[in-house]
Amino acid sequence: MENSQMRVCNGAIIVFLLLFSTTKANYLSLVNQFMAPQNAARAANRMPPLVWDERLAHYAHWYANQRREDCALTHSNGPYGENIFWGGGDGWMPADAVAAWVSESKWYNYWSNSCAGGQECGHYTQIVWSSTKRVGCARVVCDGGKGVFITCNYDPPGNFIGERPY
Repeated sequence: MENSQMRVCNGAIIVFLLLFSTTKANYLSLVNQFMAPQNAARAANRMPPLVWDERLAHYAHWYANQRREDCALTHSNGPYGENIFWGGGDGWMPADAVAAWVSESKWYNYWSNSCAGGQECGHYTQIVWSSTKRVGCARVVCDGGKGVFITCNYDPPGNFIGERPY
């Protein structure tokens, strides 16, 4: 191979590696946006951290893509626990969705094992469900400016009626 061809080849490899490492860094940043606040909520209740699961992330991504056209807040009814989020515009990030879910903790009463009247707290209890070990999540910007759809899937699932999350 000529020297100039070798330089072009090496240059292409370097560009590929830079793009790959940037993509990987962006992916890890996205994963961290999902994981850090959920694991902080679990730590506040002395729960072990959730572990990122690629199989669950693949499922979440598959389902989020089903919602890309309509951005409807509709659950997948799959085999996992699931939190879903919708926000108008295209700027909503994973940390925003998780913050909304975790903020429901203010409505959860452990002693009565219920949400305050008329309030939602099931997203929070899924995050801190004691037997849940793994999570995978996805974010899509919906078509036609319909907003952002974000979902997390949990395994094993939680939120069983009559059971406390921890």
